[in-house]
Amino acid sequence: MIQINGKTIETDEEGYLLNPDDWDEAVAEAIAEQEGLKLTDTHWGMIYYFREYYEDHMRHPSMHIFLKTLGRRHGKRYRDTKSYRDFLYKLFPKGPVQMVCKLAGLPKPVDEVEE
Repeated sequence: MIQINGKTIETDEEGYLLNPDDWDEAVAEAIAEQEGLKLTDTHWGMIYYFREYYEDHMRHPSMHIFLKTLGRRHGKRYRDTKSYRDFLYKLFPKGPVQMVCKLAGLPKPVDEVEE
C-alpha cells in the first residue's frame, strides 16, 4: 500500500495498483520513490505512452512494440534496437515493461514482457 496526503492506495504484494483509477502523478512519484527512481521527462513520456496504449488496446505494449515505437521517437541514436534496449534498462533497471506498467498504474504484465 502507498500513503499519499493521508490517503491509502491499495497495491498488491509487488506494488501494482489494485484499482487503476487510483493512479495520478503523485502515485507514480510515490511508486518511483519506492523503486529508487527519480522520474525525468523521459520517464513521464513513457508512462503516458503506456497509459494511452493501454486505453486504446486494453493491454500494455510488448517490449517489441516499445522498442519499435519509442526508439524511433528518440532519434537516430536509437534506430538500433539493442542500443535502445540498453537505454531502457538504464532508465528502468528492474525491467522496462514491468516498471513502466507499475509506474503507470496498469495491471502487472503477464505475457510478452521481454520479447
